[in-house]
Amino acid sequence: MSTQPQQPTQPQQPDPVPEGAVTEPEQEQGLPAPGAAEARGAGGEGLGPDAAGGPDVGETDVRADVRADERAAEQAAALAELDDRWRRALADLENLRKRHARELERERAAERARTAMALLPVVDNLELALSHAEADPGSIVEGVKAIHDQAVTALARLGYERQGETGVPFDPARHEVVGVVEDPEAEPGTVVQVLRPGYGEPGRQLRPVAVAVAKRE
Repeated sequence: MSTQPQQPTQPQQPDPVPEGAVTEPEQEQGLPAPGAAEARGAGGEGLGPDAAGGPDVGETDVRADVRADERAAEQAAALAELDDRWRRALADLENLRKRHARELERERAAERARTAMALLPVVDNLELALSHAEADPGSIVEGVKAIHDQAVTALARLGYERQGETGVPFDPARHEVVGVVEDPEAEPGTVVQVLRPGYGEPGRQLRPVAVAVAKRE
């Protein structure tokens, strides 16, 4: 019995696609079909966001509240410390002001006492001159001169020397012009007459020198 050789099986060819028909793209190998991930998430299959080990929302809120309370407590403590420092500084300043006022008053009283002590000998000599005026009227002039010199010396010791020079240029810091005279022998603007002496240097005068100056031609 003779056998006929079998013909190789040819792969079946797909039917030709009619011209103009729309074909669906072939699914790529190894990629899930569209909508598969959403289907697994909707059906409970797969891991959700809470299954990744993230912190619980309630626990996070509690920790935030604790940190806020700690910050508030620290701020309150810092504010209390600043308030205490401010009150201490005010108290120290008030004590300093009172102490300075007391010291200033003591210095003023001491200065008044020194001035009065410097003038006491002048008063004593005046009383002595007056007591001898009736017995020897001529001696009163000499006594008054001596008392005058003593008073001028007392003022100089207090820092206020007598100023009354003539023939010096006019100085607005030391002199006060109360008159102008014609003097052909004097330079214009020169002090030719002292009408009232002054006491003290410029910047710490009891009073300036009242003078008459030569007229400028």
